[in-house]
Amino acid sequence: MSNDDIIDTLNDLIETSKDGEYGFRTSAEYMQDPALKQSFTARAEECRQAAAELQQLVTRLGGKAEDSGTAVGALHRGWVAVKGTLAGYTDKAILEETERGEDSALESYRKALDEPLPPEVRLVVERQYEGVKRNHLQVRMQRDAARAAAL
Repeated sequence: MSNDDIIDTLNDLIETSKDGEYGFRTSAEYMQDPALKQSFTARAEECRQAAAELQQLVTRLGGKAEDSGTAVGALHRGWVAVKGTLAGYTDKAILEETERGEDSALESYRKALDEPLPPEVRLVVERQYEGVKRNHLQVRMQRDAARAAAL
């Protein structure tokens, strides 16, 4: 794998992390439950830190690091707002949309891990992937709890 390919892969993950940061932060603004709001704010910060770590790797490799999310991520955030308006910004609706966003993040990390990354880069990506899986599981559990409470 060429240095440029590694940088491209890391920049894709930076965009994914930035999408997560913005998505969690935006969703937190509309959460009614204070515990969910706090949880989403913390996840946004974790995503911000992940992006910063990846940006440092790209710079160390001699590349120009991405500093924003993707167009798809912006559309997803817009969809969260639209769906929230339509659904009255219920925590359950926001959790359902957030889980979809985390599905996308999981896929991005899996794709990166399919690449022949250098060991020091792979270690960072694997550790961050574990964080994405944790986020996904927590969102799913919170969504399930919100669905159960709605019954």
